[in-house]
Amino acid sequence: MSEEKLLEVRDLRKFFQTKAGMLHAVDGISLSLEKGKTIGVVGESGCGKSTLGRTILGLTPATSGQIIFQGEDITNLTGRKRKHLYKKMQMIFQDPSSSLDPRKNVSQLISEPMRINKVYRSKGEIADRVASLMETVGLAERFSDSYAHELDGGRRQRIGIARALSLEPEFIVCDEPVSALDVSVQAQILNLLQDLQEEKNLSYLFITHDLSVVKHISDDILVMYMGCAVELCPAKELFSHAYHPYTKGLLSAIPIPSIHVNHDSIIMEGELTSPIEPKNGCRFASRCPYAKEVCHNETPTFRAMTSGHFVACHCADDF
Repeated sequence: MSEEKLLEVRDLRKFFQTKAGMLHAVDGISLSLEKGKTIGVVGESGCGKSTLGRTILGLTPATSGQIIFQGEDITNLTGRKRKHLYKKMQMIFQDPSSSLDPRKNVSQLISEPMRINKVYRSKGEIADRVASLMETVGLAERFSDSYAHELDGGRRQRIGIARALSLEPEFIVCDEPVSALDVSVQAQILNLLQDLQEEKNLSYLFITHDLSVVKHISDDILVMYMGCAVELCPAKELFSHAYHPYTKGLLSAIPIPSIHVNHDSIIMEGELTSPIEPKNGCRFASRCPYAKEVCHNETPTFRAMTSGHFVACHCADDF
């Protein structure tokens, strides 16, 4: 029996006009996400991960393509329909310090989405919901009158998670939610997100540049480079049999905590391709040690190597 498909993205593109030309931030991304599952999105800084998440949520309008949520095309929704949709789709931001209003205390921060959307009739109901959310995310009641700057990074991120949960969403974009936290706190937040997913059957788009983190939480992983998808497959398969040279380079950069293992990282040299008005060809070709003439002249198609494992590489059959 197949799982229920919650989200489907079809050939999504988001371009920005600059003085130098059109910047291709997200260029032809397609993916699907089942209910209760997590798809991780990884890549270097500036590859378009966060723009992808924001475009899916409608925080920035898509240039072209389709976003299908629960069987409905939500790409160009506006007004009341868009506002209603935001109750089902939420976001956890990378930096908890800059995403929280410093003028509001913890209770006010968590209750704000509920008050704006008028989901409860009385202050008492809102207060009960805030107390419940604080307990759910592991925030002690004594912090309800505290301000975000008075708390550590882990507790601030728990506030962000509580805010995202306040409207009982079904889909959450997690935009590098642990990158600003200490390693020990990262583990706590990741475990919290997994517990909440299991308890509430949530679906995540988990954005990160850390492959160690994405391996821990994801069912499938999408690897992005310069706005494009270069590889997509189940998480376990990516770590056991990656095809794309860029993915292999990212995997080789993961540190191994042992002095007995001879670990040679793949150094990706060469100039970065400009995402502004990019020419035909593979955008990784200038840094790829396996690049052929066709790689510089023809854009590779995103094709299936095995069932459920897709890659955009002219040379993938050679590996």
